[in-house]
This record gives sequence, structure tokens and C-alpha cells, in this order.
Amino acid sequence: MRQGAGTIIATIIIMMLLAGCTVGPKYARPSVPTAPVDAFKETDGWKIAQPNDELRRGAWWEIFGDAQLNALEAQLTISNQDLKVAQAHFQEARAMIRFNRASQFPTISTAPGVASIRDSANRPYFKTTNSTGDFVLPFDLSYELDIWGRVRRTVAASREEAQATAADLETVSLSLHAELAFDYFELRSADAQKQLLDDTVKAYQDALQLTTNRFEGGAAPKSDVAQARTQLQTTMVQDTDVSVERAQFEHAIAILIGEPPAAFTLAPEPLHVEPPSISAGLPSQLLERRPDIAAAERRVAESNEQIGIARAAFFPTIVLTASAGFEGDSITNWFNWPSRFWAVGPSALETLFDAGRRRATSQAALANYDATVAGYRETSLTALQQVEDNLAALRILEQEAQQQKDATASAQESLQVFTDRYIGGADPYLQVLTAQTIALQNERNDVDILRRRMDASVLLIKALGGGWNVSQLPKVAQLR
Repeated sequence: MRQGAGTIIATIIIMMLLAGCTVGPKYARPSVPTAPVDAFKETDGWKIAQPNDELRRGAWWEIFGDAQLNALEAQLTISNQDLKVAQAHFQEARAMIRFNRASQFPTISTAPGVASIRDSANRPYFKTTNSTGDFVLPFDLSYELDIWGRVRRTVAASREEAQATAADLETVSLSLHAELAFDYFELRSADAQKQLLDDTVKAYQDALQLTTNRFEGGAAPKSDVAQARTQLQTTMVQDTDVSVERAQFEHAIAILIGEPPAAFTLAPEPLHVEPPSISAGLPSQLLERRPDIAAAERRVAESNEQIGIARAAFFPTIVLTASAGFEGDSITNWFNWPSRFWAVGPSALETLFDAGRRRATSQAALANYDATVAGYRETSLTALQQVEDNLAALRILEQEAQQQKDATASAQESLQVFTDRYIGGADPYLQVLTAQTIALQNERNDVDILRRRMDASVLLIKALGGGWNVSQLPKVAQLR
């Protein structure tokens, strides 16, 4: 008896030592293509940001210096429903770590039973009509020895998925905050367009009155009055049309901050700020600053664990089982020492034939790994493109803004000249109409270029990760 118990104990010790083995490949982060000189192409000639121009960690929108925008962004952080969905998914991923980690420990169960048993009088070999009692209090233990690392890799995969989900949460947060800033500057641009058109309508009303007075005085034909009135009415239509776009952006902002559109109003305030200076940094740093890149890389690590899990299926599953308790035929002897029972020992389960199921699972895991690596690299390339696109937009639009400013000044000067010549009777009113149209279009272009510069600034910050860094991913110890 002692020799048998010693053999069982020795077997268990050997199996526990073997549990340090792990099948499957070790993880190494895949390489990604970056610029040959580790610099963005569009940084050539780009102004260098000062140290205080760096993106603020987390609250990057403060770089624009707009108190109203800051308040809206803070409200989005606590009230946006899409953000709450992402937070819930992260909590779900954390719970799955605890669920999978439970497999690293034994499962202990009990099933007490009290029964009165009467054997059949026609039972073969044992002719009896006696009735007996069966009082059982068993405790069962089951523990899979993780010899091939299947359980450990499952736990590691769930941790990496939780880290990826945490990065997904940051990606959603960055996208929502950027969308709010984008919509906010679009709305303020609409306010600037509305103010410009309001002022233009007043100027055209004065022009119509001037033309009417000249017509009544016999100094101008009636056609001049008709043309001035048409110009005024056309501009009024444009003035009214701007309100549609503004209302839509206001409604979009309301949804982003978790409020019904009917309960939210933003007072008009024309866009007047200049885009801030933003340091792009280095392409290699971008891999650490983009949460979507971090999420893609963590899912590559997770798919690497799945390869090991699939390979572990080719090896036998070793399970240690034990059972102990008390069993008696009456309540009086249920817990007597002679009523004890126990059994302990390992068992192995190995699939001998599965028609290629395990091999197919392993091949699928390898293919999935290749897909996640390609996805990781594509995400990195897309990030580089987005930075380059918006650096180019800001560089070109800055030049265009200066050109447009000069064009607007020339258009205003031309309008003043033609207006004076019309009043003096040297030119027909058509010249004034043409000059008015050109001047208004140039002024609207001024506003539109500023809007595009602000939008490009927001998109560049988003492309740079919004001040986020991979060091903000939850560590393994934080996910326990």
C-alpha cells in the first residue's frame, strides 16, 4: 500500500516538473517599414515647434486655447455613450483574464447525497429484498497539469487581448475627442461665414439703396436696381443656407457629449484662432504613440499564443483527479472513521485520430498570425500616411492662406475703385456687381482656408496619437 502511494506521489512530482514545458513559438514583435532616414518627408521646411508646443498628455485639445472647446471635451469624456461601450468591452476583457486564469488552479466540488435504496428482488446473483440507506459526502478534485503550456498561453492570450482592448478604448477616445474638435471648428467656421454674409447683406442693402436713389434721380437705369436687388437676394439665400450646416454640426456635438440635440445650444462665435504649432517627431516614435498601432501589435502577440495553444492539442492532456469523503448506510455511522474513502491518481487523454482537425486548427492559427502581422504593418503604414497628409495640408494651406489674404485685399481695393467709378458715372453697375461677387468669394475663401487649417491640425494631432504613449497600456500586474 505504501509502495503504491509512493509511486503515485513520484508520478505527480515528475508531471509537475514537466509542467514547465511550453510548446509553440516565442513572441517577437514584427518589424514595420519606416522612413529610410527616420524622418517625415513633409517636415522639410516645416517650422520647428518650441518645447511648450508639445501635445499635452491626454487633454491635447487644450493646445487650441479655446475654453468652450475644453468644456465640451471634458463633458464628452464622462458622457459619451460610444466611449462607455468601449469601457465596458475593456472590463469584459479583464474579466476573461480571471476566467482563464482559474484553469491554473484545481477545481474542487462536492455533491452530498442522502438516499434510501431498495435493491430489486430479481437482481442477478444477489437475491435480496433488503432496503438500505446511502449517506454520501464526497469531495472531488480535478486539476489539469499544464505540461505543454496550453493553459498558460490561454491566460497570456487573454492578457494581450485585454491590453489590445485597452488600446481600442484609447483609440475610440481619441477618435471621439478629435471628431468633437473637428465638428466644433466646422461650426465656428459656419459662424464666421454667417457673420461675413450678414455684413455683406447689409453692404448690399446699402448698395441697393444707392442704386435706387440714382435711378429715382435719373442718373441710373432701372436695370441697375434690378441687378442690385438680385445680388442682394442671392446673398441672402447664401446667408440662410449656412444655418443648415451650422445646425447639423451643433446636433452632432450634442450627440458626442451625450445630450439630445433639442436640449443643446452653442452661442454663435466666429472662428478667429490660428492653428497651433505641432511637433511631428520621428516616424519610429509614432509606433509608440498610436493606440491603434499598439492594439494591432498586441493582437499579433495574442495570435502567436494561439499557435502554441493549437500545437499543444497534439500532446496528451494529463489530469490529476482525487476523491475523498465519507459514506455510510445510516446517519449514525456516516462520519465514522471506517466510513471514509479516497482515491487519487493521474489520467491521460490523447486523441488518436481526428481526421486532420488538429492540423487544420494549427494551420488556421498560423494563417491568422500572418494576417495580424500584415494588419499591424498596414496600420503602421496608414498612420505614417495620415501624418504626412496633414503635415502637407498644413504646410500648403499656410502658403495658400497668405496668398488668399493678398487676393482678398486686392478684391476689396478693386470693389472700392469700381464703386467710386460707378458713382461718378464712369462705369456701368455690372462692373460693381462683378467686383462684389469676386470680393465676397475671396472673403469666404479666407474663412474656408482657416477652417481647413484647423481641421488639418486636429487630424494631425489624431494621427500623432493625441499625446498618448504605449507606456499607458495596463501592465500585467494591473490586469490581475
